[in-house]
Amino acid sequence: MRYLTLFAASAGLALALGAPAKAQDAEAGEQVFKRCQACHKVGEGAANGIGPQLNGIMNRAPASIEGYSYSNNFNEWAADKEQWDDELMSTWLADPRGTVQGTKMAFAGLKKEDELANVIAYLKTFNEDGTTSQ
Repeated sequence: MRYLTLFAASAGLALALGAPAKAQDAEAGEQVFKRCQACHKVGEGAANGIGPQLNGIMNRAPASIEGYSYSNNFNEWAADKEQWDDELMSTWLADPRGTVQGTKMAFAGLKKEDELANVIAYLKTFNEDGTTSQ
């Protein structure tokens, strides 16, 4: 009985401390990214379209893709952001229109944490020139 109590207390402590961050799966992220492909491109030869191409987006400053015309609201929001990281990209992708009122991005957002983590992992595989680092 004492072991059961100790186990229950340990499990409660683990829950209180929070679960470890979800692992990122770039392959699963590629499937999630299919929802983005109508507006965004990645890979060799990717070009700006309805949305900016996303090669090398992670660790780059928001609103910095050359040749893409961002909305004034997005430029204002991005002005004090140093770079896209997991946290900032998750916030943006979870609710673009809620994050930046008046953004051109019409996408409603990704609501599942695993989809967010996976699509970010996928984006991380692309270098600025469109080659992959997988």
